[in-house]
Amino acid sequence: MATASSFERVIGVARLDAQAYEAVEHDEAATGTALAIVVLASIANGIGSLRETGIGGALVGVIFAVIGFVLYAGIAYLIGGKVFATAETRVTWGQLLRTLGFAQAPGILRVLGIIPVIGSIIGFVVAVWILVASVIAIRQACDFSTGRAILTAIVSWIVYLLFVVLPMAILSGLVGLLAG
Repeated sequence: MATASSFERVIGVARLDAQAYEAVEHDEAATGTALAIVVLASIANGIGSLRETGIGGALVGVIFAVIGFVLYAGIAYLIGGKVFATAETRVTWGQLLRTLGFAQAPGILRVLGIIPVIGSIIGFVVAVWILVASVIAIRQACDFSTGRAILTAIVSWIVYLLFVVLPMAILSGLVGLLAG
């Protein structure tokens, strides 16, 4: 898979093939593609949520999804690469950014969220798919067990929620109070 095209790697990652994650992990040239996948998945989610959020909400959602992804990848790097690292763990932030970025590929299907009833079901399935893909991405990039990868993903999400999402929600609420 070392010479596979970006499309073949996306398919491999979507199939949860560990070798596809390994190929992405070690290919520094794939960083741009990983970020493009994150942006495309974020745009697809924005389109899929247009009925609920409108155009403005979708645009803001896309921007925050991309920023949030980069922050989460950084937190996962610190947790997996430093806190839960084993003697075998050899990971860079770029490796984790690439594998987690490719793991977002199923998110492109969130564009189907615009379809009434079926869209929310597809959204749920895609969320679970991305969760599983992210655990595999962390496992492969950090070179440790699935259990340690699950723990890394959970702790990283908790840290992300406490130190990124919660402060943003509080700040947003304060701005709303001051403006209103």
